[in-house]
Amino acid sequence: MRPLTAKFLKSAAEYEQCIQYNKAEFAFVGRSNVGKSSLINSIVGGRERVALVSSKPGKTRLINFFEILNKWILVDLPGYGYAKVSRSKKDVFQSIVSDYLLNRESLKCVFQLIDSKVPPQPIDLEFSQWLMECEIPFVLVYTKIDKTRKGALDQNIEAYHLAMSDFAQVLPRTMATSSKKGDGRSELLNFINQVIEKG
Repeated sequence: MRPLTAKFLKSAAEYEQCIQYNKAEFAFVGRSNVGKSSLINSIVGGRERVALVSSKPGKTRLINFFEILNKWILVDLPGYGYAKVSRSKKDVFQSIVSDYLLNRESLKCVFQLIDSKVPPQPIDLEFSQWLMECEIPFVLVYTKIDKTRKGALDQNIEAYHLAMSDFAQVLPRTMATSSKKGDGRSELLNFINQVIEKG
C-alpha cells in the first residue's frame, strides 16, 4: 500500500476560523465510534497517523484540514451522536459541521461513514436525509467490513438502502471499506481523482 504525502494545515473550532485553500476538499464524517480516524489513517497509509484514534467516542471536536499529495484537502469533521458530552457542546459541534457543509464552496464531496456491523441507525439516516435535502453530494462508506460476516454485511447495507428509499429517489454511491485490510482504499482514492479531474 503506497502511502500518500499528508500535511496538517489547520484545526478550526468554528467555521469562521476555516481558511480557503483553493483546492478541492473531501470531508469525512460519521457517527461517533464509526472508525473514522482509522479509515483516514488507512487512506493516507504509511506509519504516520494523521488522525487521532481513540477508544472514547467523540474525540474529534474540531474541523481538521490535511493537504494530500499537494493536490486535494482531506477534511476530518467532528462526529455526530457524541457520547459523554453536554447538550450545549453537542449543539456547538453540530453547528460547526452544518456551517461547514452548507457554506464551503471548495467542498466536492462528503464521505458519510456507516458502521457495517449494525443495522440502520436513525441518526445515520437523519444525516443522509439532511445531506440530500441540502443537495450536498455524498457517498456512503461502510466501515469495518472485516469485522462483519458477508451475509450480515449485505443484509445491513440492503436494509440501509431500503430505509433511505423513504426519502430518496436515487441512492448515493456506496463503498465498503476495511481500515485493517485496506479494502475500498483504491476505490475511494480513484473516485477522488475522478472528481478532481472533472473539476
